[in-house]
Amino acid sequence: MKAIILAGGYATRLRPLTDGLSKCLLPIGGRPMLDWILDRVEGVDDVDEVHVVTNHRFARDFERWADSKERVTVHDDGTTSNDDRLGAIGDVAFTLDRAGIVADDVLVIAGDNLFDYDLQALVDFWRGKGTGSAVAIRDVGDPRLASQYGVVGLDERDRVVEFVEKPAEPTSTLCATATYIYHREHVPLVQRYLDEGNAPDQSGSFFEWLMAREPVYGYEFEGVWLDIGDKEQLLLADNMLRRAQGQPERDEYVLEI
Repeated sequence: MKAIILAGGYATRLRPLTDGLSKCLLPIGGRPMLDWILDRVEGVDDVDEVHVVTNHRFARDFERWADSKERVTVHDDGTTSNDDRLGAIGDVAFTLDRAGIVADDVLVIAGDNLFDYDLQALVDFWRGKGTGSAVAIRDVGDPRLASQYGVVGLDERDRVVEFVEKPAEPTSTLCATATYIYHREHVPLVQRYLDEGNAPDQSGSFFEWLMAREPVYGYEFEGVWLDIGDKEQLLLADNMLRRAQGQPERDEYVLEI
């Protein structure tokens, strides 16, 4: 299994914090955000390579970060602004091609996705479903909040039967959390999805398309899940991890260089 961490966005909602640093490298509890994700990925026995895809603007920062990491390769997608970005699915396709991933299962995680559940448990759940892909989901308990994410409906076998990106009126509060497993037989469908002219931006859009064609399953977890692309959740995540390490909490997130 190969892991792809998506870090190609420009995080305009977090400006000016992200004018000179990718949100995926912002310090959270004193460590770069990606360190927390990599800790989880390294707990998965199946993963033998980690590929981080970023943009040209921040590529050198990621390469310096990766210098001390084993099995981590950084890919520069060549984009320089929010106007020419490839989008999440575009970056997945770019990385699959650049890394020569053609016959492997793929774990895809958004680089602003902070969580504390065991990724190995997700992989074990997925392996028990046969030839299918999977998405990690969490019940956010609030329809207003759910409308900001991909809303998922499951049947009695945990198969995804509904997947709608950012619905105005959610029918459920089960939400996709930007952590996916692509079965190796489904990996070639990423390029087909793009070739058909579908939206390259939202990572969940591919699974919304895929579930109508192939089996996709939802793994529901409990515990922490925060999207640090939002200023409020960035501060919440930072304080949560600072508190866990005995550091003082802050009233405002300040980038300390």
